[in-house]
Amino acid sequence: MRKLSSPRRLSVETLLMVFTAICANAMSGHAQQTIFNVPSSDVLFRGSLYSELDVSFKPNGDAGNAVGKFSSFVPRVVVGAGKGVEVGLNVMGNVQPGADTTTLVPAFKWKAYDNGKKGWAVVVGNDLFIPVRNKTYNFGGYFYAQVSKTFKTKTRLTIGSYLFTKDVVAPDAVRAGGQFGFEQPVNERVGLAADWFTGKHAAGYFTPGFTFKPHAKVTGYVAYSIGNQNAARGNHFFLLEVGYNIK
Repeated sequence: MRKLSSPRRLSVETLLMVFTAICANAMSGHAQQTIFNVPSSDVLFRGSLYSELDVSFKPNGDAGNAVGKFSSFVPRVVVGAGKGVEVGLNVMGNVQPGADTTTLVPAFKWKAYDNGKKGWAVVVGNDLFIPVRNKTYNFGGYFYAQVSKTFKTKTRLTIGSYLFTKDVVAPDAVRAGGQFGFEQPVNERVGLAADWFTGKHAAGYFTPGFTFKPHAKVTGYVAYSIGNQNAARGNHFFLLEVGYNIK
């Protein structure tokens, strides 16, 4: 991000970037399985169908905060296409208060390499952003590649890199950096997890939390997203997700 001399201007740009992040919450999670925001190395089997609702919210906040009171709802559906591929669609931009900035996000994820016995996997993917309402750009993309390693303790670590095209997470700018994940099952129903996008932009958050499975087909996610910038000024919020394996 370029350095700005005016505090008022900094606040306006920060609010714009944060609003973009809220509209595109789970930025790398568009229409695919994720840890919280960073893509998971899991891929649905052919014919499998998964749906999810992501809810981001901050219950309080005043004019001095980088992020004020808000709520956001993002539905998602994912389909297993076979041969290590899953595809899906998010509908983003339902944010209160403020005008909706509806954005359709079709996505593609491919597990290019899977050595199950040794725990290594390589995943690549691409999300296409198509704004359709109150849009500030015409098209955008998110490209990534990552490697994960699962240990005997069932701990899985993920490390990768990303590229967001112009305007997707920063006004008039392309952004690239690292994406990281941590997953640790506690038992069959509960697990700990965290993920992180590097960089000072609309996707730049560290998100720790936990997952739980109240039913074989249902998974819940509870997390808290903390911004890489202006965290002390209120750039943080809750993230709740509920996923359902339809088949």
